[in-house]
Amino acid sequence: QVQLVEFGGGLVQAGGSLRLSCAASGLTVGSFTMGWFRQAPGKERAFAAAIGYTSTYYEESVRGRFTISRDNARNTVYLQMNNMKPEDTAVYYCAAAYGTSSYAVTRNRSTYDYWGQGTQVTVSS
Repeated sequence: QVQLVEFGGGLVQAGGSLRLSCAASGLTVGSFTMGWFRQAPGKERAFAAAIGYTSTYYEESVRGRFTISRDNARNTVYLQMNNMKPEDTAVYYCAAAYGTSSYAVTRNRSTYDYWGQGTQVTVSS
């Protein structure tokens, strides 16, 4: 069965960096749109970044600071987070969508078919 497992969460100081990994099994990351979402306490799960077949997409609040990438040989997706801010504190989830057709579709939670368990990221000031 499909499984997405996130690694790399933890505590980091503001201005620091952290890299999250999403190891996939049961699907090939190169054949899916892969996304990262995040959910802070009391808030809804929100789009952060995604990588499609030809493009990458970023929420404006993380653009220029976060970079999404994939390693097809390892069947793994990464989220490199630089210049982190306390507002980035959240549980981060990896997700996979069978297909997307636009940015609006890509950033919509309901588009995604598979989800990881989440990993906690905490940024201290």
